[in-house]
Amino acid sequence: MKLNTKLVMIMLTMLVVATLILFVLNQFSQNDLVQEIQESSTVVSKAIQLSVEDLTSEEESTRLSEYLSQAKNKGVNEINIINNEGEIINSSDPAQVGKKREIKKLEKGLKASRRGGGGSSSSLKHYDLVVPVIVGDEQLGYVQINLLLDNIRDIQHANFVRRLSATVLVFMGGMILIIFLARRYTSPIHRLATGVNNVSAGDLSVTFEAESGDEIGELAENLNEMVKKLKEKEQLEKRLYEAEHLSKVGQLAAGIAHEIRNPLNYISLAIDHLKSELLPTCPEKGGELVAIADNIKEEVRKANYMVLNFMNYGRPLKLKLQRVSYPDLADKAIHIMQDRLTERNMQVVREIPEDLPAMQIDPELMRNCLCNFISNSMQAMTDGGTITLGASVDPETGECRLSFSDNGVGIEEQDLEKVFQPYFTTREAGIGLGLAITERIVKEHGGRITVQSRKGEGTTFTVILPAGALAPARSEQHGRQASLAAAGPHQAAEN
Repeated sequence: MKLNTKLVMIMLTMLVVATLILFVLNQFSQNDLVQEIQESSTVVSKAIQLSVEDLTSEEESTRLSEYLSQAKNKGVNEINIINNEGEIINSSDPAQVGKKREIKKLEKGLKASRRGGGGSSSSLKHYDLVVPVIVGDEQLGYVQINLLLDNIRDIQHANFVRRLSATVLVFMGGMILIIFLARRYTSPIHRLATGVNNVSAGDLSVTFEAESGDEIGELAENLNEMVKKLKEKEQLEKRLYEAEHLSKVGQLAAGIAHEIRNPLNYISLAIDHLKSELLPTCPEKGGELVAIADNIKEEVRKANYMVLNFMNYGRPLKLKLQRVSYPDLADKAIHIMQDRLTERNMQVVREIPEDLPAMQIDPELMRNCLCNFISNSMQAMTDGGTITLGASVDPETGECRLSFSDNGVGIEEQDLEKVFQPYFTTREAGIGLGLAITERIVKEHGGRITVQSRKGEGTTFTVILPAGALAPARSEQHGRQASLAAAGPHQAAEN
């Protein structure tokens, strides 16, 4: 229901309620007034009847005085019986008997009295009702009834007070209802305004609750749609920025590859030539020359790895999915890293179930990931240690989980969110692209990476691949042949 419709219905409802209340009160007041007039008329008629009987009777009677005591609560203040000469021959007030009234001044009917009633307060307004008594063709006298109509005025006053009170109550109820409605409708508007301010400040996690179907609810839905569009735009801009960044990095990587790798290859070949030429001529310094040559080649290899990492990060990934056995893939990665593992007194423990299904992955890129994880673990354990490769399949989701654990120095808590950022590294010799490239490869496979680490207690990286990454069941021998055919020589990139 629209907000305008609600407000119009509320105002009409208040108007109808106020009208009904005033109408009902008016009806009650009219009924009370009519009933009071009827009762007063009955009392007056009875008083006239008694007066006529006393006027036509020759015997004295005290019925007027007795009746007056009953009729006072209906406004009858005094009853006088006057003969044709103007003498009061009987009265409800014995003190009035014998007094004279001027017949000419007696106005028939109901007129305001110029005097106060006997003993009554002067603030009360008196009325005289003069009725001539005629029997046959002869007028016997007059009946004068002094009335106090204040009870009728009191009824009218009470009616006015009730109507005024009802009007005030309806007005106050309307005010309370208006305040309630104002808060009810302004509160969502304030919440929307606060949410809009948060969105304008850059918080796109805001959700506007559409609690009603009126204009406010429509506004909330439109704002939610706006936030959704802003999120999509932000993600699009982020992807565009990453694409531009990767393009620039790719161009820079191509230049670096051309300018640096050729000299590095020349240096490596030159070292091998010098070893072959100098060792036979200086046998007494052979050990020293070999050590120097090996150190130079190691530094050249590190520089070459950095260039490869830089090139791989700026290069678009094209997956060549094949059916690969993970144990065979782990064997090949360990074989590549074996010399460095032995040199640093480290060993790799495999906790891979034998019935682990084969995976539909790119063997070259995924082996690069394994080498990166092993290389990071080696650099985290300066005094030797154990690297554990685990694998399992989640029975509920069907996801494949590959874990890489070490007992090295661990990662600082404040650095956990940064380890996958490009160019972030805690080592002087690294350029911070190893884990960034690894994350890109895993995401291209539809997976994700998590890391758990505590300073001094080691680190565990977990690669979670979707259920679709598991290849359909087929003969193990055929799968092993496919993996062997896909695997080729590849050098691991360091972080």
